[in-house]
Amino acid sequence: MAPKLLSSSTIDGMKVINKSHEDVGKLKDLMIDWKNGNVAYAVMSFGGFLGIGDKYFAIPLDAFSFEYDDGKDYAVLNVSKEQLENAPGFDKDNWPQNADYTFIDSVHTHYGYDSYSDRYPPKTY
Repeated sequence: MAPKLLSSSTIDGMKVINKSHEDVGKLKDLMIDWKNGNVAYAVMSFGGFLGIGDKYFAIPLDAFSFEYDDGKDYAVLNVSKEQLENAPGFDKDNWPQNADYTFIDSVHTHYGYDSYSDRYPPKTY
């Protein structure tokens, strides 16, 4: 089976469900570490009503699996409710600007993954 590729524009607004097929939120963006060419984390919106009061969460892409059903792509978030409730988040109007590796590492370790900078050491030019 050939790998399925998703364009970054496909991610925006993609439905996110948990392992029990309950609606969790929507993917908003992918944050790309341009120095290493990796996705540092995905941004998921959660909560609120009609976009008001949404909180955004930084989540490692490894925490998601992607599925296709009934003609639609969706993401399955493979983390516990407790991990999500205590996750590093930010306001939709106040994104981390030029997030350093300390922030990115905290995102990855929060979900039980090795730190990002250990997995992908920063390249120097």
